[in-house]
Amino acid sequence: MSAPATAPPVDVPERRLYWAVVDCWTIVRRDLGHLVKQPSLIAWQLGFPIVSVLLFVFVFGSAMEVGPGVDYKDFAMPGMFAMTMAFGFMNTAMAVVIDKERGVTDRFRSMPMAPSAVVTGRGVSDVLHAALDLLVLAAIALVVGWRSDGGALATLTAFALLLLLRFALIWIGVWLGLRVPNQEAAGNLFAVAFPFGMVSSVFTPPSAMPDWLGTIAMWNPVSATANAIRELYGNPLPLGDSWIEQHSLLMAVVWPLIITAVFLPLAVRKFQNLNS
Repeated sequence: MSAPATAPPVDVPERRLYWAVVDCWTIVRRDLGHLVKQPSLIAWQLGFPIVSVLLFVFVFGSAMEVGPGVDYKDFAMPGMFAMTMAFGFMNTAMAVVIDKERGVTDRFRSMPMAPSAVVTGRGVSDVLHAALDLLVLAAIALVVGWRSDGGALATLTAFALLLLLRFALIWIGVWLGLRVPNQEAAGNLFAVAFPFGMVSSVFTPPSAMPDWLGTIAMWNPVSATANAIRELYGNPLPLGDSWIEQHSLLMAVVWPLIITAVFLPLAVRKFQNLNS
């Protein structure tokens, strides 16, 4: 008689990875379920891109001149895509704070689940939310007359870079959400997000800014993504002569990787030691 097969040990790398993925997906389903049950949140996520396009492209844009023969709409819409992805980390931080205040985070920490699942699950669900935001914003851009001249592959690559930026900034949002004490403090994060998104090449070329401000804008990760996707979409305005602007496609990948490498471990560690 052959010996009965034994189940693989639970505490082995393969099983830990399996349960990390399963627990992560459980958190993703929970977050998506909350989105469906909160129509006001969906309305806000869909309404913000519409208001932003009307305000920045049609109100402020009527007075903007970024280059001879350049339609400001063609310059601004890729910037709007990048800014929407950049500002999304505030929503992440607020959601994390709400869970923390309601005791949901402590409940998760007391359960037999992968320590990284709550953080990574939030990241995956927020990327899905961001994809919905980007889809709505792209539809609005098409309605107002914006078109990509870069071809199908280049256009898809541009949208992938936008989601990569959002994915990286999620971990900043999770880390900040775990660190701030309450929702009121999380609301003040707008003071951080606003200059991060605005002091960039989103709405105007850095060359049109004072030298010191233009240098900051050039090295902003949001600028790298905005410049890269403009190039992929069929850049309506030549980039500047600086190294960072000439290598925007490279930096649109490097910046998110650096941000993720720094803040993902910080977010997981802060979750694991939340009360310390």
